[in-house]
Amino acid sequence: MPISIIRRSIVLGIVVMAAMSSLALASDDHERARKLMEQGDILPLETILQKLPPGSGSVLEVELEREHGQFVYEIEVLNTDGQVKEYIFSAMDGKLLGVENED
Repeated sequence: MPISIIRRSIVLGIVVMAAMSSLALASDDHERARKLMEQGDILPLETILQKLPPGSGSVLEVELEREHGQFVYEIEVLNTDGQVKEYIFSAMDGKLLGVENED
């Protein structure tokens, strides 16, 4: 078998393994968030989304992160002017911790 075919097979195998591991991590993140919510450690995402300012725009992305020992929701929103803002909320009590303009 030519070396280029073997090389392509190895690269393809690595790409497939990386894709599968990222899917497993995403599934684990979802499970972890669900367990934290059930234990009362974080508020449901729905509750946090209701705290966004009225007319703030369309939600692009939501992340649950652990920063400085506490869980926070980072919510990227596209406003009507085409600007992206990131709202940072405490996942424990829903307090707005900050707003950042994204580039």
